[in-house]
Amino acid sequence: MIVIGVLFTQYLSAQPVIPENGELFIDTTVPRIDIKINPDTLNWIYNNPTSDIEFHAVFVFDNGTVHDTIDPVGFRLRGNTSRYSKKKSFTVSFNTFTSGGKYYGVEKLNLNGEHNDPSVMRSKLMWDIMRKWQIPAPRANHVQVYINGNYYGLYINVEHIDEEFAHSRFGNKDGNLYKCLWPADLAYLGPDPDNYKLFSGDRQVYDLTTNKEEDDYSDLAAFISVLENSPDDKLVCDLEALFNSYDYLKIMAASIFCGDWDGYIYNKNNFYLYHNTATGKIEYIPYDVDNTFGIDWFNIDWAQRNIYEWQPGGSEKRPLYNRLIKHPELRRQFTFYARQLITSTIDIDSLIQSIEARKNMIAPYVATDPYYPLDYGYDYDDFLLSYTGATGAHVKYGLYPYLDARSQSITQQLETGTMAPVIKYIRHRRDPQLGIIIKAYAEAEALPLSVVLHYTTDNNTILLANMNYEGSGIYSVTLEGISGETAIGYQVVATDEEGQMNIKPCQLAVVRPVSGETPLLFINEFMADNEKTITDEHGFYSDWIEIYNGDNQEIYLGDLYLTDNYDIPDKWQLPGINLAPGGFVLFWADGNATSGNYHTSFKLSKEGEEIGLYNKDLLLVDTLSFGLQTNDVSRGRMTDGAAEIVFFNLPTPGKSNNASSAGETWDQSKLIVYPNPVSGPAIKFSQSINCKIYNYSGMMIFSGRDVTDIDVSNYPPGLYMIVTDDGRMVKFIKFSSGQ
Repeated sequence: MIVIGVLFTQYLSAQPVIPENGELFIDTTVPRIDIKINPDTLNWIYNNPTSDIEFHAVFVFDNGTVHDTIDPVGFRLRGNTSRYSKKKSFTVSFNTFTSGGKYYGVEKLNLNGEHNDPSVMRSKLMWDIMRKWQIPAPRANHVQVYINGNYYGLYINVEHIDEEFAHSRFGNKDGNLYKCLWPADLAYLGPDPDNYKLFSGDRQVYDLTTNKEEDDYSDLAAFISVLENSPDDKLVCDLEALFNSYDYLKIMAASIFCGDWDGYIYNKNNFYLYHNTATGKIEYIPYDVDNTFGIDWFNIDWAQRNIYEWQPGGSEKRPLYNRLIKHPELRRQFTFYARQLITSTIDIDSLIQSIEARKNMIAPYVATDPYYPLDYGYDYDDFLLSYTGATGAHVKYGLYPYLDARSQSITQQLETGTMAPVIKYIRHRRDPQLGIIIKAYAEAEALPLSVVLHYTTDNNTILLANMNYEGSGIYSVTLEGISGETAIGYQVVATDEEGQMNIKPCQLAVVRPVSGETPLLFINEFMADNEKTITDEHGFYSDWIEIYNGDNQEIYLGDLYLTDNYDIPDKWQLPGINLAPGGFVLFWADGNATSGNYHTSFKLSKEGEEIGLYNKDLLLVDTLSFGLQTNDVSRGRMTDGAAEIVFFNLPTPGKSNNASSAGETWDQSKLIVYPNPVSGPAIKFSQSINCKIYNYSGMMIFSGRDVTDIDVSNYPPGLYMIVTDDGRMVKFIKFSSGQ
């Protein structure tokens, strides 16, 4: 039996999440940021503009509703050529002096002076367009910046791209994140991954900002090798296996609309690549977009430039752009996205009205900005003019004339032809009650669109199941009656009104069996926020996972795997040891496999994720999933190998759970919220409390005294903060009842 359209959106973790602005990036007002720093230190920073040393400072944030002081923070200059400008740009770091320090979920902020742009609007506008189009771009807003009580001007506050950014967009942060600066052309340098560790001056061109100890560039080398060596008839499938090409086509269209010449395609500069471990694919993330919307240093009319020839002329290589724009199928998809951007995503008249409102909001802060005139002699009249006309030199267009000109020229340049259907974000999962749930995102130019699942249980007979449209491009189907011992292979087939067809993935996706000849091993206990419970052999408080042998004979562990991503079951291979009957072994989930045989290649996220143990055939042995964790509180089986999962006030790493106080005898200094995440009607507390609950936007939605549980059935899905009268804070996540 086939059940159509079961709602289970958490399976689409492959689809980027676009977080709300929240209090930190609120753009309906102009928040004030104060930096307090020793004056001598500030003078040293200005006298040493190339230094990246982060100095102790105090950060104060005030948006009219929120007023917070963070002490200490790290403070330094940022940028490349802008370090030598009169109006500097700065980085504020919340985790330099406070381990794990964050403010509204971010570890760093970039305060950009925008000295090139008399409108102080171009970067903000491009980030808004990207985010409106569901591209994982940074959040940004205008802010007033004061240092030691002195007004330093109007800035754009831009979210920093790091592992926390990756986690908020893709649900994981253990993949390689490369910061790519000039001359990052993605040209092929041979099969050796070390060839891509090249330098330009004193910095790396492809700078690996995460997983530095492993220093493994093999994913980047494999991606670039496909760009160089894959033949045209195999490019789509070869690229699909390693790169989110469909979303990059949207980024291409948006970047070219915005006239961004300082990114990858023209200037081989300013982008990040992130290896998304949920999909195994590399994601492209744009970065530093102030040279846009008519800013020009090359005597090129960017509003009129051909969208299919955006790269420089001559022999310079831009293989990512060139291979995609010359491939007929991908070129039609790019054309579709460019047309969609200017005909439905963006209405130029409405966009100009919203820009005008924001211009009026920031105008008073430009008028009094003492650094605004210093680099190019701009005055307040230039600010006003920059929206409607050119100001000369490198500003060849007013912002509004550029938008009109670029929209008209794209309309004239668009090629004819219809894009074949696009299929992406394919996900599957077994559910013990519902069956095998498969979801995919699909879109087409020629509607209506038919989406059908083709699957097999015996590698011979092909079965069909219509996939139901849920909205927002998502199609789904649930297959019932397939036993846990049965593997299935499947592909998604989309057909548009003109009969054009697309089949994805190119190779059969496999839903693995969940049972078979597996050892009697259990993920017995884990801790995802170890601050002071136990140290590893190096003295570090690393997160940990405990495995228990519930069998009556010893078990060899060297052919088993641990993972924090069910889609990558062989993420980390266990060491070649024998675990005695009834024995326990502890593994440190610190993401640093080079630290020893008992250190995994992945970290645990205290915000919640999944742990899986797989055998040599990649069949599931045991699994646990969890939500937001409290520091130094572990979770595990009530007794060794039992089914019930509980919190442990007294963790027992490497020892039996049977004698521990679990679930009921809570440390009164700790507030435990359960279940967390919650999809049912209520949350419960480990003790009676006086508290308030705030939603993600900072609005108080509950206040009560002497409560032990709260009805959350009417709360919208999202993240919430519980704040007790005695200052304790605990987050919880509300899922919809369908999840």
